[in-house]
Amino acid sequence: MASRTFVVISPQARASYLALAAIARRAFHTGTAQRSQYNRSDFSGQGFSSFYEPNEPTRGPLAGSPSQGVSRVTPRMLKEHLDQFVVGQQHAKRVLATAVYGHYLRIREIQRQEEELLRREERAARQALAYRHPVEDEFPGQQPTMRLYTSHIDPPPDPPPLEDTSPMHIEKSNVLMLGPTGVGKTLIAKTLARILEVPFSMSDCTPFTQSGYIGEDAETCVQRLLVAANYDVEATEHGIIVLDEIDKIAGVKMAHGKDVGGEGVQQSLLKIIEGTTLQIQAKAERGGSGKPPGAAGSSGNFSSSNPMDSSRPGSGAGPISPGGKGEVFNVRTDNILFICTGAFVGLEKIILDRKAKGGLGFGAQVRAANRDQGKHDTMLSDADVETFRQDLPIYVPSESEAPTPSHTPSHTRHTKYREEEYNVLNYVVPADLQKYGMIPELIGRIPNTCAVSALDEEALVRVLTEPKNSLIRQEAALFHADGMELRFTSGSLREIAKKANTMGTGARGLKAVVERLLLGTKFEAPGSTVKHILVTQEAAQLKRAPLLFHRGQSQAFETMAAQAEDEWQDLLREREEHLSSISSFEEYRKAGAAGY
Repeated sequence: MASRTFVVISPQARASYLALAAIARRAFHTGTAQRSQYNRSDFSGQGFSSFYEPNEPTRGPLAGSPSQGVSRVTPRMLKEHLDQFVVGQQHAKRVLATAVYGHYLRIREIQRQEEELLRREERAARQALAYRHPVEDEFPGQQPTMRLYTSHIDPPPDPPPLEDTSPMHIEKSNVLMLGPTGVGKTLIAKTLARILEVPFSMSDCTPFTQSGYIGEDAETCVQRLLVAANYDVEATEHGIIVLDEIDKIAGVKMAHGKDVGGEGVQQSLLKIIEGTTLQIQAKAERGGSGKPPGAAGSSGNFSSSNPMDSSRPGSGAGPISPGGKGEVFNVRTDNILFICTGAFVGLEKIILDRKAKGGLGFGAQVRAANRDQGKHDTMLSDADVETFRQDLPIYVPSESEAPTPSHTPSHTRHTKYREEEYNVLNYVVPADLQKYGMIPELIGRIPNTCAVSALDEEALVRVLTEPKNSLIRQEAALFHADGMELRFTSGSLREIAKKANTMGTGARGLKAVVERLLLGTKFEAPGSTVKHILVTQEAAQLKRAPLLFHRGQSQAFETMAAQAEDEWQDLLREREEHLSSISSFEEYRKAGAAGY
């Protein structure tokens, strides 16, 4: 006898089963499909004005607004940062800050255009697949998909003939800095690169030669930038290259032999600065794993974060992993910013001679003779300023209308715009550079020209004390590491600046003077009981050694330092009183010869 099995179903499960069965019967017994009054991409006359497509350009009142957002860094902020490290050179810092800011605005615009082109291509692909089956034509011989409802899509209209649909191209603005050595040209470029955290390389143009000769090729500067970017091609193409000592490749007329480092090198740099694609071969490090930096297993990745780009954190492709030794990278130089620096010794004479040619006749203004013929002096005298003022290529506001922040020191307010008027190199024109030996094609690719001024005695004192990494602070930090305090009096700082000013090497002369001054102290003080070192004006004049104070003599050290400062202030007041009593030029000349 067969056994029977009884299954007890709860009321909740029975209700769920009946509901599912009703839904299934309704789906199988539905009649023919009714044609909908709405089409997939047509809502005209209904509740919608058009269909929505993602990543389309913004419409409405905000259509003309920039999609990249506002930069977090402005040229004024860049210059204020440079003021913490570089003394003076107000015009050069403004030019560099503006050029770097404009360069990266241009890079952001290029990136926006590339992203917009990619979105446009993706939108066109989506529209082409809107009415196609996802697996259509996947297998050979498959029949096309049957569509119950046909739809008609009007093809886009043909563009007008000879219409250029390419986006607007913004040219880059390279910079040329002129000026004597030791005034801050290289420091300005390095400081900007450090704050922007972008690939940065500096190449000396002195060893550059033409291809086939012993020396370095011009393409070496791009190779150094690629190494600095850890072989990240995308970051390299947006970096900064500083060509230092570019005046050393000026063409010279040689009676015998061939100029292998002059005009030929300029021709090679011409195509790089203008924009070309270079094939850079990676070189493996000596004693390494046979792979250049950036390869798999190498340490260190370049961070391409840009503080001026608020919409692109970490969007770079990252460093490319080369396959090994001999890897070739294609680098475009169209978007690389080039900053060229050079002393251009003798260029000021070319400018002065050009200006003097127009001064002929009885009513012409006569330029004062240069008293230091052998010195690289680019500053004009007070008598020459009136002659050159009308030809100044930049606008220099007067002291009454010049906007000066309240935190700017008083001595900076008076000399902020004086250096632009008194610097001969600010009057340079392309014809002067061409006469110096530069080819006109290369000059035309560097539209921004700024001159840096020579540092006088007052500026050298500020170089010693004001910057964050000033020489005085560096020396004090070295002695502090040995548990000693180093202090300079105001009179000693003035004597150090006076000696460095006679060397003709700018701020670099300060290091030589200070090293000679502290040589004996650096040798004797470490390991002794000396705790305080005071450099007075007499010590700076090498009339005596710096004063050394041992343990327990802190009070004597402070007293001696205060006494030296009081004597210096008394000397300054005496000089001011003596100069105010001068009434003739002959007395002023005698006072200057006496040291006042």
